[in-house]
Amino acid sequence: MSRLPVIVGFGGYNAAGRSSFHHGFRRTVLESMDTQARQETLAGLAVMMKLLRVVDGAYQDQDGTALSLAEIDARFAEQILAATLVRRIEKSYLDVDAAHWQKSITLSETPGSQLSFIASRKQLPEPLPANWTVEALNAAEVRVTLHDNCEFKVDSYRALPVKSAGQLPSGFEPAELYNSRFHPRGLSMAIVGVTDALRSIGLPWQSIVDRVAPDEIAVFASCIMSQLDENGFGGLMQSRLKGGRVTAKQLALGLNTMPADFINAYVLGSVGTTGAVTGACATFLYNLQKGIEQIASGKARVVIVGSSEAPINQECIEGYGAMGALATEDGLRQIEGKDQVDFRRASRPFGENCGFTLAEACQFVVLMDDELALELGADIHGAVPDVFINADGFKKSISAPGPGNYLTMAKAVASAVQLLGSDAVRQRSFIHAHGSSTPANRVTESELLDRIAAAFAIEQWPITAAKAFVGHSLATASGDQLIAALGSFKYGVIPGIKTIDGVADDVHQQHLSIATEDRRVGEQALDVCFINSKGFGGNNASGVVLAPHVVERMLRKRHGEAAFADYCTRREQTRAAALQYDQQALLGQLEIIYNFGNDLIDDTAIELGDTQVKVPGFAQPLVFKQDDRYRDMLD
Repeated sequence: MSRLPVIVGFGGYNAAGRSSFHHGFRRTVLESMDTQARQETLAGLAVMMKLLRVVDGAYQDQDGTALSLAEIDARFAEQILAATLVRRIEKSYLDVDAAHWQKSITLSETPGSQLSFIASRKQLPEPLPANWTVEALNAAEVRVTLHDNCEFKVDSYRALPVKSAGQLPSGFEPAELYNSRFHPRGLSMAIVGVTDALRSIGLPWQSIVDRVAPDEIAVFASCIMSQLDENGFGGLMQSRLKGGRVTAKQLALGLNTMPADFINAYVLGSVGTTGAVTGACATFLYNLQKGIEQIASGKARVVIVGSSEAPINQECIEGYGAMGALATEDGLRQIEGKDQVDFRRASRPFGENCGFTLAEACQFVVLMDDELALELGADIHGAVPDVFINADGFKKSISAPGPGNYLTMAKAVASAVQLLGSDAVRQRSFIHAHGSSTPANRVTESELLDRIAAAFAIEQWPITAAKAFVGHSLATASGDQLIAALGSFKYGVIPGIKTIDGVADDVHQQHLSIATEDRRVGEQALDVCFINSKGFGGNNASGVVLAPHVVERMLRKRHGEAAFADYCTRREQTRAAALQYDQQALLGQLEIIYNFGNDLIDDTAIELGDTQVKVPGFAQPLVFKQDDRYRDMLD
């Protein structure tokens, strides 16, 4: 009997804000939230963005005036809304109107005169160019005379054609929340994001560690673009060209395995299984598949799964822009037919669009097997029984969509039908589409979803797309989708694709329902969500996510009513502790977990035996499991 991987915690940050307790989801459907939920989320964002300060547990403006939630809403809502979700890239982050580059200039001699200049002896290049003559002026300076033509590179600035992105909320800087030690932005985001997920569980991490063996905890997390800012690969590649020197950290911290490595080394102190799986824009689901396989097989009982990506930099913008993949200012202007572009609507899944919108995000989920979750009294927010991955086969273009996604989505729907029945899938399921906002995607993805709906007799299948609000965070994109799906389960709201006026004419929708306004379907009206993700190179993944009320029904059947009732009693304390974290986080008390150099394991203190290993700091021993998989081949 396979163990069911249940979600007992989730957290992270994207352009909508903090993910735990559904605050990021609330921001995307703010008009559909009740007053209390709206105002709490706005207040939390105001603190994140440094618009408010907190003194003795009370909100104050920068002048020290105490403010109620209603007053915060009235004074700051417009500013908060404008500084979250997809928007024009802020000048303090990247000046898209004056992006730095080097322009080549060829200098020639003026007839009858020679071109010369004075320079420091230390600044002379090695070797000297063949058309340079150098004359010593003194011990420190020389006169250089140029003969014929000479090419120079001069600092210059130009506007980028792409000017929008899904940035973190204005003013929120993850590296400021702990002693970040020149960490690349993506790794700082990983630290604060996984902390949010762990705090959301409502159980002390050590109490979880004490219940399982050291090798029954696993971490699977990665990014796809590596760390491309100056503290990672960006600085490594640019340092010599800029006349600087490579640091000892830039190469190591640039690796795309670092999100998982940082979590193990500085957050969890884990000695369990670790991995960093990449699958282009389906990377989060690739890691999620590894996590659920570990739990279903019994190899792990607790798994942290996630991604952290920070691609809003000049290099990524120009790289994806050169492929024609991004929404440009001119492209948006042509779509809207206006000189003034509304960058808030740059990401337009299934509508008239011209490319996707880059975003930064970190998303993490904490999985447990169902038995451990009940034993600990962990709150359960959903379950992920399956993630399916398929390639495209032979391809003409590495970036073009292919047939693999037909296989992943068909298998996902068939899996849910077998588990829940046809009626549940036909009447109480919805899709978080990849919805990248490119003209090709709106046709190809809608066609495959429409054909699959027809094959399974699904009519008016609800479709939504998180990228409309938070942009395309590459490796983390399907994590954004999963977190949003949990929000829909919680509040009974399927977000409308509100950045489009209507569905494009070439979108296939005979069996699909794509709305431009939020749909309030009611609590417990949704049983299952299908997360669909497509990536460059033929990386396709589709996940099956079960609603918490469905999971509870399954657990009652598996473990019995009495055991489930006992679990519910323990769960109340867990929920109270988790809620306490949420209230503190709304006041800016995020309690980032970063243990640099603490509680190091002494190798010599490890107790080795022929049946088990005892690791210092872990209550349970690592017991060698009986493995009979291949014994029949020897008997």
